[in-house]
Amino acid sequence: MKKIAFVLMLALVGVTSASAQFEKGKIYGGASASGFDMSYSETTKFHLGIDAKGGYMIAKDWMILGQLGFNYHNSDTQSFSIGVSGRYYIEQNGIFLSVGGKFVHEWEDFNDFVITPEVGYCFFLNRKVTLEPSIYYDMSMSKFGDRSRFGLKVGIGFFF
Repeated sequence: MKKIAFVLMLALVGVTSASAQFEKGKIYGGASASGFDMSYSETTKFHLGIDAKGGYMIAKDWMILGQLGFNYHNSDTQSFSIGVSGRYYIEQNGIFLSVGGKFVHEWEDFNDFVITPEVGYCFFLNRKVTLEPSIYYDMSMSKFGDRSRFGLKVGIGFFF
């Protein structure tokens, strides 16, 4: 019985300290790696991407994010991206919902605007560091069938 009470107390402390990170005024910094694509497209037989993110909590559970990214698709196709997104945290279970847009420039002189909805989980390793696996869908506005794709991301985040 004492063990059960102790575990419940630890869970309550974990939830309380995690929810304090989602208050207005908190600053966020993070990075993620993607490339675990779940679909095949014309341009991505292999894909590896890295993103750097910075964010600010504009209200309780609501964050605005800026993002810079680099994607390596194959030996002759690389791209840079810059974008913004909004993220909503569901505090009770750690899930976050995000939607954003980004401008993508490939070295082949191809430019695209991509809309990206994302669903992920925010797992707190301690009070300030999170592990954030997520599923996303990059929806291309110029070549929908050839350049849109599903994928997995694994990120790390820091709350200040």
